[in-house]
Amino acid sequence: MTVARVLIAESLDAEGVDLLKGHADLRVDVKTGLSHDELVQSVADYEALIVRSGAQVTEDVIRAGKNLQVVARAGVGVDNIDLDAATANGIAVVNAPTGNTIAAVEHTLALMLALSRNVPQAHESLRGGAWSRSAFIGVEIRNKALGIVGLGRVGSEVARRAQSFGMRVLGYDPFINPEAARLLGIELTSLDNLFAESDFITLHTPLTPGTQNLINAESLTKVKPGARLINVARGELVDSEAVRKALDEDRLAGAAVDVFPTEPPGDDEPLINHPKVIATPHLGASTREAQREVAVEVAEQVIAVLSGVSARNTVNAPFMPPEVHAVVAPFIPVADILGRVVTSLAEGQFLGVTIGYEGEIANHDTTLLTSTALTGLLKHVTDARVNQINAPLIAQRHGWKVSESKDSDHRHHGSLITVTLDTTEGGLTLAGTSLRDEVHLVRVDDYWLDITLTGVHYLLFVEQQDKPGSIGAVGAIAGQNDINISFMQVGRLSPRGRAMMIIGVDDPIPPHVLDQIIDLDQIDTARLVHL
Repeated sequence: MTVARVLIAESLDAEGVDLLKGHADLRVDVKTGLSHDELVQSVADYEALIVRSGAQVTEDVIRAGKNLQVVARAGVGVDNIDLDAATANGIAVVNAPTGNTIAAVEHTLALMLALSRNVPQAHESLRGGAWSRSAFIGVEIRNKALGIVGLGRVGSEVARRAQSFGMRVLGYDPFINPEAARLLGIELTSLDNLFAESDFITLHTPLTPGTQNLINAESLTKVKPGARLINVARGELVDSEAVRKALDEDRLAGAAVDVFPTEPPGDDEPLINHPKVIATPHLGASTREAQREVAVEVAEQVIAVLSGVSARNTVNAPFMPPEVHAVVAPFIPVADILGRVVTSLAEGQFLGVTIGYEGEIANHDTTLLTSTALTGLLKHVTDARVNQINAPLIAQRHGWKVSESKDSDHRHHGSLITVTLDTTEGGLTLAGTSLRDEVHLVRVDDYWLDITLTGVHYLLFVEQQDKPGSIGAVGAIAGQNDINISFMQVGRLSPRGRAMMIIGVDDPIPPHVLDQIIDLDQIDTARLVHL
């Protein structure tokens, strides 16, 4: 019997340790407090390494772990693990994303209740010798509107429990199926409407470029006067200074924060000492039950990998057999870019996606390509580490319907991948192929064209009436604003009819310049996509 060795380099709940030690084919060593150099020296003897957030599993550690099959993070984030190095060395990286869900949910509710009844402030007042009942009159949460921004695991569970308090639940998440939200009893609405109608606002959205500083000076002007804000998600979702000002001006009645942009926060953090703020030191996952469940979950992942079974929470790319690589590999970047572009162009709530394969590629196993397209779709939807392994599961959690279609015949291309995204605003279709190891975009809805995307940073999609002067007018605005155009191509349905102009630019286009283009008489829409 071959025995695999497991190194636990940071504290792990005893139940997880016992689960590992209960397997006769595993030898478990607990060595906490190792320095980085000591970890590098020790890891060579082990097939599995378990860490939390403290140990840095760098390329040096990966390179030294000649026998490593799996690196496990007892928690959600894997920022302290060099995923590229692990993947390059054939090492699976797994995490435990569900074990602390309920802990975060309950902490959210605890803060909401404490915020509504001024519990910490009243406690401090009483300890100081005062008996000031009238100073701490609160509000009931019954019949109040709770606005949940982000309806993933935590947000959905908050919604379930809030309804038991008699709250009306509003939700904003452009990436959840409306039917899935309806079954949860959530009223899907726009972000502006959620701000305007909610008595309490709680944030559970991932941190992405689009959600950073989601709560800012502008968005706070749209918030219902007297609303209360709760953040148990990511500190970077909130502009702390803007929240402080809104509290000072009584536009917000209070705020509860568990997370900060820098942790521990510095003396310049404006919210911690504010009299209307309840602050906790990132306690969202700090329950005995959560620590136990995270430990068990991560132990199960390690056991699965060492047993030769795919772990359900693997967060890096899967292995591709050499015989499949020659056929499928050229189309992996095609599927990825199509997914990323269609997400950027789509409008409305996402309902589902169909990924079609035509020509030679349709004769092969396209599972990896479908997962890759979903990865591209999901990259800016969630802050989870999305890859070809977990993308289908994440899409399922969002309530998306995912389907494939195949046709081994295609008249114009040897192989073609088509991604059609179905939303509440209609469908959007993109198609692409691989030629000479370069990604080519060949279709946008009904417009056929041929654009090489390899090395392109920004694409401007302009829908217009095909009229003389359109190209020159757009080019003139770009030139006036020192924006360099690398290429331009037009697809049209008929002469002087509907047309799509796609322009490659080397520089980002500021919003005011985009507005100038949209204001042109012949232009209907203009959307910039960052590749």
